[in-house]
Amino acid sequence: METKKKKRRMTLDQMKDKHIGEIGSEEREKYEFDLRLDVLGEMIKSVRKERHLTQEQLGELIGVQKSQISKLERNAKNVTIETILKVFKALKANIKFSIEMADGDFKVA
Repeated sequence: METKKKKRRMTLDQMKDKHIGEIGSEEREKYEFDLRLDVLGEMIKSVRKERHLTQEQLGELIGVQKSQISKLERNAKNVTIETILKVFKALKANIKFSIEMADGDFKVA
């Protein structure tokens, strides 16, 4: 007679703890930071499209090339906060940043 294996369910946080690291670990903090930056790039792209702007048009509004807007939308890791603020100002989007400083490191929430 075949026995059925009982499947264990895990929450997303439990999976992250197991495969990436516990909350507060260096690996988990890096993962969460990178994820926020990826989401930021997607938000910029989404708002730009809602405003019916091309990457080139948005670039012209803030004084950068289309390629920089493309890079920002794909990967916001290599961009300054000043550029991000210019983008959201050009998009007329309301933004709220929360930055924590701890031991010389910072977190963007």
